[in-house]
Amino acid sequence: MPDSPLNITNSLNKARWVLPDVPIDAVERLVRDHDVPEVIARMLHARGVKDIPVFLRPTFQENFPDPFCMAGMEEMAEYAAAAIAENKNFAIFGDFDVDGATSSAVLHRFLKSCGIDAPITIPERLSEGYGPNVEALQNIREAGADILFMLDCGTTAIEIVGQGRKLDLEIIILDHHEAGEILASPYTINPKRQDDTSGLDMLAAVGVTFMACVAINNKLRAVGFWNEKGEPNLKSLLDLVALGTVCDMVPLTGINRLLVKSGFAQTGNIGMAALADVAGITPPFNPYHAGFVLGPRINAGSRVHKSGLGAELLATDNAEDAKNIAWTLNDCNDKRKAIQAEMEREAMQRVEDMGLDNAPVIIVDDKGWHPGLSGLVAGQLKEKYGKPACVVTYAELSDGTLEGRGSGRSIPGIHIAKAFMDAVDEGLLIKGGGHAMAGGFTVAPDKLEDFKNFLSGHIQKQMQSTETMVETNIDGLLTVQGIRPEFVEMLEREIGPFGQEFPEPLFLLKNVRIHFADVVGTNHLRLQVSDWEGGPRIKIMAFRAADTDMGRALLKQTSAPFHLAGHLKLNEWQGRISAEMHLRDAAFANEADRDIIDAQQTGYAS
Repeated sequence: MPDSPLNITNSLNKARWVLPDVPIDAVERLVRDHDVPEVIARMLHARGVKDIPVFLRPTFQENFPDPFCMAGMEEMAEYAAAAIAENKNFAIFGDFDVDGATSSAVLHRFLKSCGIDAPITIPERLSEGYGPNVEALQNIREAGADILFMLDCGTTAIEIVGQGRKLDLEIIILDHHEAGEILASPYTINPKRQDDTSGLDMLAAVGVTFMACVAINNKLRAVGFWNEKGEPNLKSLLDLVALGTVCDMVPLTGINRLLVKSGFAQTGNIGMAALADVAGITPPFNPYHAGFVLGPRINAGSRVHKSGLGAELLATDNAEDAKNIAWTLNDCNDKRKAIQAEMEREAMQRVEDMGLDNAPVIIVDDKGWHPGLSGLVAGQLKEKYGKPACVVTYAELSDGTLEGRGSGRSIPGIHIAKAFMDAVDEGLLIKGGGHAMAGGFTVAPDKLEDFKNFLSGHIQKQMQSTETMVETNIDGLLTVQGIRPEFVEMLEREIGPFGQEFPEPLFLLKNVRIHFADVVGTNHLRLQVSDWEGGPRIKIMAFRAADTDMGRALLKQTSAPFHLAGHLKLNEWQGRISAEMHLRDAAFANEADRDIIDAQQTGYAS
């Protein structure tokens, strides 16, 4: 049973901090056997990493799986290789998110190396929605395609794919979404197929696409296709694979760890380089760059009626075109941020006006809100109010009626998609699903109030039957004095990359002294802290925290000692690299200080 370091059972973010109890002899053994620092050894043991050498230094020669272990890969690769050798006409249909864009670019580049220029179709998020549609398939067939690769979608689109095949359009599906008993196409490669025993279900669609390219390349090599021209370097595609894998938030475990670690070690894609230049970052890239800098810009096009720009950027070899597209996507992202900021302001005002901050779940809707931003805004509401949140926008159907499109984000202990699926069963939603922490739904406007009541009751029942206290897992205790750039670099080098199911380390600083605290930007908190006894100082940033309980406490009680929990980052400014912490949570070192703050906030102390 994990212990709670320093007995923090109710932090300023209402969490219990836990530090796994790792036997010192186990740590010493890892240090000795694998030549890693003690802090790394402790993390590896606490996180249950088994095959340490493979985890620390995976290689393609030793650790890349056989793509033919995936169900259907042998047949698909044989068919595709034969069609390539016969110079058949190929086309690509990809999803509008980063996974879809990178999948499309990876396949486009591979087919181009085979002498085939396959056009890419990306559906418009706002008008066509997710997945294939018959009109798009008709257009692709009329443009001359014989074979269509459908990427990051299509597994369950049985009727639409069937209509496409009636048009004499053979369809190959490379996907990673949940699959039923019946497959839309006999050429479906998806590690979530019920007959797939590969164990590769952690792959994003771009990972599946890369595996398919390796398999097809293998078949082409076997028939001598490359004898008269050089075989492509498939590893040159790994920067795209890394980008899509991180942005789709799949687990960074197993093969994904190898793909991302190798992918970020290279920077050959012209489109990624152009986008990085526009965004003001330089390689080597890391998951933060992918998830918070490059990914949002690629996604931004689909949020403002330009869904195909991301795939176009990543598929081009023309530097001037890449530069122009990158700037367009950057402008789309600026537009998206402006729309989102106004939508967030309106949504939060509505929460306050309606008193929803006291409800078990927040649900707000508006006919004027942007449908492509509901999930992002729901996420911000969840962060601000610490409870599940849903945002509903509206789309006009062909008959002129409105349909509600909702996105929800949840907190630990509350399975929001289960609530959506149960609401479907009750006839309150047209459709709904997702996973525990995030989901989406479609609702008829006249059912919205009944759905709100149902969801509120459902969430309340979950709260009563589930332990809802948030637990924050601490990876180690540090001193301010011990935080140096070399230490942060070592963490990333030895055990990165960090992401889903292998989060970046969270460290605890005990009894720090706050020397300076202020608000920067719109709502961010900046601190200068040292160990209580003195010594070097570091900068602490707490984003979107100034108006939270934690932010107010840190601003008011700068003379009190605090325990701080956060992630370590490197900051480069005017050629100087320094280490800083991005704050996740805080707690009073002395509970009496909490009582003072509580009294001040309720008006009983001045």
